[in-house]
Amino acid sequence: MDLSTLDRRGFLRGVGFAGGTAALASWMPAWAQPVSEGLTAPLPTVSGTDITLKIARQTMTIDGRRSAAIGVNGTVPAPLIRLREGQTVRLNVINELDEDSSIHWHGLLVPPQHDGVPGVSFPGIKPRSSYLYEFPVRQNGTYWYHSHSGLQEQLGHYGPIVIDPAGADPVRFDREHVIVLSDHSQLSPEAIFRRMKVDPGHFNFQRQTLAGLLTGKDQRLKDRVDWGAMRMDPTDISDATGAAYTYLVNGHGPFDNWTALFTPGQRVRLRFINASAMTTFNVRIPGLRLTIVQADGQNVMPVEVDEFQIGVAETYDAIVAPAEDKAYTLVGESIDRSGMARATLAPRAGMSAPVPPLRKRPIATMKDMGMDMSGMQGMEGVDMSGGSSPSRGVDPTAEKNASGRLASGIAAGAATQSTMPEMDHGPMGAMDHSSMAQGGMDHAAMGHGAMAGGQPMAGHDMGAMNMRDFSNAPQVKRGPGVQTISPMPMDRTGEPGQGLEDVGHKVLVYKDLMALDRNPDVRAPSRSIDIHLTGNMERFMWSFDGEKMSDVHEPIPFIEGERVRVNLINDSMMGHPIHIHGHFFELVTGHGDHGPRKHTVIVQPGGKVTWDFTADAVGDWAFHCHLLYHMHAGMMRVVSVRPKGEAA
Repeated sequence: MDLSTLDRRGFLRGVGFAGGTAALASWMPAWAQPVSEGLTAPLPTVSGTDITLKIARQTMTIDGRRSAAIGVNGTVPAPLIRLREGQTVRLNVINELDEDSSIHWHGLLVPPQHDGVPGVSFPGIKPRSSYLYEFPVRQNGTYWYHSHSGLQEQLGHYGPIVIDPAGADPVRFDREHVIVLSDHSQLSPEAIFRRMKVDPGHFNFQRQTLAGLLTGKDQRLKDRVDWGAMRMDPTDISDATGAAYTYLVNGHGPFDNWTALFTPGQRVRLRFINASAMTTFNVRIPGLRLTIVQADGQNVMPVEVDEFQIGVAETYDAIVAPAEDKAYTLVGESIDRSGMARATLAPRAGMSAPVPPLRKRPIATMKDMGMDMSGMQGMEGVDMSGGSSPSRGVDPTAEKNASGRLASGIAAGAATQSTMPEMDHGPMGAMDHSSMAQGGMDHAAMGHGAMAGGQPMAGHDMGAMNMRDFSNAPQVKRGPGVQTISPMPMDRTGEPGQGLEDVGHKVLVYKDLMALDRNPDVRAPSRSIDIHLTGNMERFMWSFDGEKMSDVHEPIPFIEGERVRVNLINDSMMGHPIHIHGHFFELVTGHGDHGPRKHTVIVQPGGKVTWDFTADAVGDWAFHCHLLYHMHAGMMRVVSVRPKGEAA
């Protein structure tokens, strides 16, 4: 057994046991322990025109340990709701809690009063009362539902939805399984949030160490000093980690060995739903390729991959075709690699396959700070003293024609990097900063010391590399909640996600996705807006454009039927899955009228994502980061679509 793979949770669980063999087994992380005989029971399912859902507190057992939970109809996850496109459904939701509750139908196109977000266009469901949701089912695909009240989602208040198409399904399969990935903790959600507010790195037990430095792991000494001067932690990949969480498949821990059955030769459809509160998962089945056929409930042209990253609230449908009579391990590795969700795909119950060890955890780079240096080589003559910020609504191609204007584009974070020579940047530890004399790139002199406190950054004169230069984001409100402004945010939709750059096999990227059918609205956008994803990681403060939800009194306005381009710019060092209610959008990734339609998208650290959407649903809608505690801290706004012709 490789003791280096042991996680803190597994170790602490083991110290209470006596006896050599028992204690040794208990030290092993859950995903590496001997498995049980396997659980093959399908998810409880409800269907039809009239459905009753009862929300109540309960307990659940995960890897043999009982835990407090909130379930629906006595189960976690909540029952699978199976519907058919074209039907009308009435869902009577009974709240047996001692507090308000709600259900949001994630990704479903419903009237605003049935969207289920308290305080937006829905009053919430009072304790010991009920609410009748009623709406036509206008789509098909894989979706899910969850509470939008407080932190109830973390406790288990979530469940899957499958909507069968009214006609023939373009995806051919012989068998299907719904795979609900989630995270669960013995700590209360309130305790998790409180600890992160007091110490945002509270659950990070993977920081760099002196031993790691002496053995040449991770960053070099100079880079560690530089990052320390900036008060940045390159291992801060996830706020809540395996130190707090057990990662689940369909409500079961890794030791439970939840098993999905198949017959060799079958085409098996796996409907993946990330219903976690805070965890981005990297999903793979060693020995099997996955053909992605649907993203966020929308059919896409099939693309074959070995692994994909799934952000909180995203869904992906994949086809696998196991030909051999043997078991395969389904791995849902947390992005920071502090643990994994684990299940088995097998011909018979009780089988298991080798479980791969956790891979080396990722280390953030300059690119994750919005300072991509891949194109800086050979630019010694370029003046990087700064410049005015161009509009990000349109690709500033004119800035590629002259070195002076190119420098302005760099200073403003414009998308000009593709014109520059490529340089293998790799981790920060691989960069030789001493060779970057053209920009004075000694980060120890960057003056980030006051960054976390939100004060002016005296001494931070790095020309265009000022990481708190509000000329790059003039609409962002200054304050202690804005730690950094990305100097050079870039489109990262062609990248596989943190830690997956060099895994040696094909990883899905957003640019791989193409809609199976032509987009329903292919008009060019009539206007463009920028929205900055802002935060202070040292204080666990999160917002849009520097303002948290409680401080904003006006919604983001749209007019019914208008076509708008939205540029999401991530000014933080952490990825954010951004979700808009009531609408789908088309990612702008170079596929024209076959751009993939989604309701949630990960904006990578220091990156930007552009999407077009049609404001076709009149009403008020939530718009937020789907990391539960980021939303709870304020990273949420209301989008208001006003009827055409209504006065502003």
